[in-house]
Amino acid sequence: MSHHMHHGAERVVTGTKPEASADMNVTPLIDVLLVLLIIFMATLPLTQKGEDINLPLESNAPVSTAPQDQIVVEYTADRRLSVNHQELGIADLEGRLRDIFETRREKTLFIIGAPTVRYGEIVAIIDAATGAGITKVGIVTEGMRNAATGK
Repeated sequence: MSHHMHHGAERVVTGTKPEASADMNVTPLIDVLLVLLIIFMATLPLTQKGEDINLPLESNAPVSTAPQDQIVVEYTADRRLSVNHQELGIADLEGRLRDIFETRREKTLFIIGAPTVRYGEIVAIIDAATGAGITKVGIVTEGMRNAATGK
């Protein structure tokens, strides 16, 4: 029986085994967090939905009467809506305002609401106005209108 021996087989390789590092690599974590931060910062302005409303101040000073080419939406206490004395429904308001303001340079709308009307209903009118591309919305109170017309 021949005893065949591989040369060098008896030599055991004793190298240092690479140990797992106890420190976590935080670079990918920081990258992900920065991307998330940028995404949140970019979407934040889109989530804030608000309108700039010029709230009327009740005063005894006479208000200059609106020029004849002014567009006025009137909302009465019995919930009737009219644009320059032409009645229409809230569903048709945005389309009607879009038609009116399409050719106008001055995109200002005045809303006259009865004192008993709920604020949310006026906001619905303002939403329709901004949807139609109107940039300025003014709210006129009964007191201001009476002062302007001299009642």
